[in-house]
Amino acid sequence: MDSKNSIINKELKVINIGTSIFQKELTSQGVKAIQVEWTPPARGNIELFNKVDHLLDNKKIENANKEAFERIKKGHPFLIGMDKAVNVIPEMHDKMILHSGPPIEWEDMAGPVQGAVIGALIYEGLANNNDTAIELILAGEIEFSPANEHNAVGPMAGIISASMPVHIIENKTFGNKAYCTVNEGLGKVLRFGANSEEVIKKLKWIENTLLPVMQGVLSSDNALDLKSIISQALHMGDECHNRNKASTSLFYREISEYFFQSNFKDKAVTDVLKFIKENEHYFLNLSMPACKSVLDATNGIKYSTIVTTMARNGVDFGIRISGMDKNKWFTSPANQVQGMFFPGYTREDAALDLGDSTITETMGIGGFAMGAAPAIVQFVGGEVQDAINYSRQMYEITTGENNNYSIPTLNFRGGACGIDIRKVVESNILPVINTGIAHKKAGIGQIGAGIVHPPIECFEKAIEEFYDKYKEILEE
Repeated sequence: MDSKNSIINKELKVINIGTSIFQKELTSQGVKAIQVEWTPPARGNIELFNKVDHLLDNKKIENANKEAFERIKKGHPFLIGMDKAVNVIPEMHDKMILHSGPPIEWEDMAGPVQGAVIGALIYEGLANNNDTAIELILAGEIEFSPANEHNAVGPMAGIISASMPVHIIENKTFGNKAYCTVNEGLGKVLRFGANSEEVIKKLKWIENTLLPVMQGVLSSDNALDLKSIISQALHMGDECHNRNKASTSLFYREISEYFFQSNFKDKAVTDVLKFIKENEHYFLNLSMPACKSVLDATNGIKYSTIVTTMARNGVDFGIRISGMDKNKWFTSPANQVQGMFFPGYTREDAALDLGDSTITETMGIGGFAMGAAPAIVQFVGGEVQDAINYSRQMYEITTGENNNYSIPTLNFRGGACGIDIRKVVESNILPVINTGIAHKKAGIGQIGAGIVHPPIECFEKAIEEFYDKYKEILEE
């Protein structure tokens, strides 16, 4: 044996997998050691791993997921109009309040959600103040329901009440519709639980001024192509969840032409255009229902393990699956968002993860497309390479690449799309979400932004029930 070529005479370069104590000990002795973060599939749960293993490479599941993925790619959302929620949202009535996330009772709601509910009741004229609103709720007069169960979505608290104007989005490929309120802009707003007089006044302006103007220019024959706007915006630095500068600008350009062709010549048109122009997050409340309309077309595909909904209510995180019952939620306690806080605030002030805006990530944009929006790191923290790496990692837990929404920094590779619960549990890689951080007390508003992941327990529960429901296909 040539002692000169012996491994013991060479500099060690160690890759340590598992417990980090070995890497730390080697480093303290001057040995180069790289720590690889790794956990066994299904977090080492043998029974769960066996179930995932049985579900992988199953022909019926693969075909079902292929169908779901093709429906997502073919989905084509258009903004076709606006109306009051009670006139268009299924099962909506005067004393119903829709909220973000999975089902939750009043007494369990997070502070911003309770504040927004009270504001909605005052806005509707059902209550005069906080006390009378709470009395009405405790008397059982108000019905609460997740917006997602009514073809709708809402940012943060996600509150939708009967008189609120909503955008009407139609997925023209499959004919289904989705709904979302108008983004109020920044400052004191209902979605963060504020319910002061100025908040109600703005909501009334949206109802009495913005709604009639938009109704005058929008129709199914005079619709706006949202898929095209999202696709263009991804090439202009947006990811269409927390960064909407380009998408709102593109929308403003399109809608302005409609206004100029209309019969509206008064101050109302000028005011509405000014409102859209000065609210760079206006398009968020269009990208959300656009994604919702596309994903709803994948509900009810037998054997499919594709995620159709991710949503949170400030207490629980919930997901829904294509191949399971439409209103079956798999939930677990919501996580704390990790990110950057505005001056004067810390994580002690923060509410837990909140809002329906994760419908964007479910669709494959938002956090999944951060690589297309490098400037987002100035808002959520991290470096440009982190954003690109997040986008790359999402291919490991998804069904395919959606070339409708390509990412320039990945050489225009189609975005990762079609979250598969099997791949999430097998790999322990969770969907990445970028999001705003709300103060835990109603009305204070946004206090930061950052990155968060769903609790993996949601996906594990989904695997367990999916396996039990479709056990027969594993025995064929």
